[in-house]
Amino acid sequence: MNSQMAEAQFTAVAAQWQGLPAIRLTLPGGDSALVALQGAQVLSWVSGGQEQLFLSPHAAHDGHAPIRGGIPVCFPQFNQRGLLVKHGFARTLAWQARADDARIDGDGLRLALRLEDNAATRAVWPQSFAAEISVWLQPAALTVALAVHNPGDAPLAFTAALHTYLRVDDVAATTLSGLQGLRYWDAVADTHPLQEGEVRFGPELDRVYPRPAQAMALHAGGAPRLRITQDAGWADTVVWNPGAALCARLADMPANGHAQMLCVEAAAIDAPVVLAPQAHWQAAQRLERPQVAPGGAHGVASAC
Repeated sequence: MNSQMAEAQFTAVAAQWQGLPAIRLTLPGGDSALVALQGAQVLSWVSGGQEQLFLSPHAAHDGHAPIRGGIPVCFPQFNQRGLLVKHGFARTLAWQARADDARIDGDGLRLALRLEDNAATRAVWPQSFAAEISVWLQPAALTVALAVHNPGDAPLAFTAALHTYLRVDDVAATTLSGLQGLRYWDAVADTHPLQEGEVRFGPELDRVYPRPAQAMALHAGGAPRLRITQDAGWADTVVWNPGAALCARLADMPANGHAQMLCVEAAAIDAPVVLAPQAHWQAAQRLERPQVAPGGAHGVASAC
């Protein structure tokens, strides 16, 4: 930690989660994020004294299996849309970063984690690539970006997502707005209806929307909880909750875990991203916690 960070009480320290190496970022006001080196996965985001992400208490932590919760990075394949392991190999591999790599950026801290092709990845996916996850922690806001570079001499095609698990007190009392008027794929019913009104949760829900032009808003018990935006590079938005029946069959979820979570995923899946040789691609998802302004009005944290 450099002297500038120490004097300002920004801290980035090596940490552990269930024995796995991680890096903890903390701001002067107390907001924090915990990032595992496995998968470059944000496991915790505490803002305003409350945990904002869902991490299953039954999540695997053997260093090889995917970790259920936080913000898993799906790359270079989403779900089973290809020949690779489900959601790709990036979420189970060790990414490279050190706590000393974190730097002050505006009113927050930014940490970059990197993954490049190696013999193990080329054995299952014969592609050259360099990927980077940037985690930008600010007061009342968290921005996670995936960047991909094609260092090879042939086109590079991939699908990807930030599989963000959001923590809620009661998913049945939670709504998601901002997707009204969009036609989506309902993966449970295999239909393509039009979204009317807010998204509400009950039985299993698994939908792929086109990216909305405006921000999405998560409300819990009628009160604003989070503002969610994604860059244009994420052409799709996935909304998922397993519901009670599927949740009960997931070995790494508590029986009623579906009631405390939902996923709003920034994704590029319906049309793969294709990078020409030496080309770069980058896209971010931003989560902002509403701030109560004088007079009781709600605002959001500034990205400036």
